[in-house]
Amino acid sequence: MDTAAAPPEESRLRPDQRNAFLAAFLGWTMDAFDYFIVVLVYAEIARDFGVSLERMAFLTTVTLVMRPVGALIFGIWADRVGRRIPLIVDVCFYSIIGFACAFAPNFSVLLVLRLAYGIGMGGEWGLGAALAMEKIPAHRRGFFSGVLQEGYSTGYLLASLAFLLVHSVLGLSWRWLFALSIIPALISLLIRARVKESEVWEAARARVTRVGIRQVLLNGKIVRRFVYLVLLMTAFNWMSHGTQDIYPTFLKTGIGLSATTATWIAVIYNIGAIIGGTVFGTMSQRFGRRRIIVIAAVLGLPIVPIFAYSHTAGLLCLGSFLMQIMVQGAWGVIPAHLTELSPDEIRGFYPGVTYQLGNCLAAFNLPIQESLADSHGYPFALAVTVVPVLIAVAVLTALGKENRGVRFGTEASSALAQPTKA
Repeated sequence: MDTAAAPPEESRLRPDQRNAFLAAFLGWTMDAFDYFIVVLVYAEIARDFGVSLERMAFLTTVTLVMRPVGALIFGIWADRVGRRIPLIVDVCFYSIIGFACAFAPNFSVLLVLRLAYGIGMGGEWGLGAALAMEKIPAHRRGFFSGVLQEGYSTGYLLASLAFLLVHSVLGLSWRWLFALSIIPALISLLIRARVKESEVWEAARARVTRVGIRQVLLNGKIVRRFVYLVLLMTAFNWMSHGTQDIYPTFLKTGIGLSATTATWIAVIYNIGAIIGGTVFGTMSQRFGRRRIIVIAAVLGLPIVPIFAYSHTAGLLCLGSFLMQIMVQGAWGVIPAHLTELSPDEIRGFYPGVTYQLGNCLAAFNLPIQESLADSHGYPFALAVTVVPVLIAVAVLTALGKENRGVRFGTEASSALAQPTKA
C-alpha cells in the first residue's frame, strides 16, 4: 500500500513530531548504551566478582527474558491511558535501575538489577516506536524508521566510545560506565515531557469503547498475525544478538586483539549499522518493507566467512562493518513494519510485546555461543548460529504481509483491516 506524494507543507516535521521522534530515538539509544556496557565489560565484571564467563553471560539473558514483561505492562497501560505518561514513568524507572548498577556489591545484586532493567527496557521500544510512528507522516515513515532503529547502534557506538574513554584513557572501572548511562536518559525524559499525546490513540480510544478490547485481542486474524510476528522477531533478535553480543569477546579472547583495538572495531561496525539502517529503511518506503528485509538478509550470507573466519584486524573490521550494514539494514525497516501491522486499538501492546517475546526466545543466544566457542572455537560458534538465522529472516519475511504506507487513525489501520501482500 503506497501513499501519494505529500504536499510541501507536510515535508517538514512539526515541533511535536520532532520531539516525539527524538525522545524515542534517545530512549532507545540509552537502552542500547546500558545493555552493551555489559557486553563490553562482562569479562572485567566476571573477574571482579569471581564468576565464569558462561555464568556472566546470563546477565544479558535475564535482561532479555524480562523485556516482554515490561512490554506487556507498559503496553497495556499505554492502550488504556495513552502513550505519554507510561513512557515518562518507564524512562524514570530504567534510569534509576541503570544508575544503581554502578553500585552493585556482588554478582547476585547486579543480576537482580539487570532483571529489573529488562522490564524498563521492554517498555521503551514498543511505546516509543508507536508514538513516533503515529506522529510521523506516512510518506516519511521508512526513513525515520531506519533512523529510529539505529538508536540501538548509536547506543552501542556511544558505549564503545565511553569504554575507550573510561577504561583505556582514564583507567577507571566498569562502574563508571553504568553511572554515565543516566545522562542520555535524563535528556530523553526532558524532551518526552514536552510531547503531546498521540492523536491516533485518542481516535482509537472511541473505537475500542465501541468494540471492546477483549474482542480485538481475541480476533482470529489478530492472534495469527501475533504468532507470526513473534516468530519473525525471534529470528530478527537472534540475527542481531548473534552478530553483536559475543563479537567483542571473540576479538579479544578468540583472536587476541587488545581491548582498545577490539573496541575501535566495534565503533566502526556500529557506524556501518547506522548507515545500513538508515539507507535500507529509506529504501523500504519505495520498494516495500518485505522486499528490502529479504535483500538485506540474503546479502549478509556471503559476508559470514570474512566476518567469522578472518584473522587480521583489518579483515575482521571489514567483515563486521559489512555484516552490520546488512543486519541493521534489515532492522531499520522494523519500526515502520511492525507498527503498520499493528492495529490502532492495541498499538501500545502489539508491536512491543511481539518484539520482546522474540527477544525472550532469542535470549539464550549468548550462552549458547559461549558454549559452542568453548568446545569448537569462536568462528564456528558465529557461523553456525548466524547463517541459519539469516536464512530464517529472509524466508519468514517473504512469507508474511505488509501494510506499507497505511494511514494510522483510519479504518485501514483498525483491528479489522487486512494487510496487503506486497
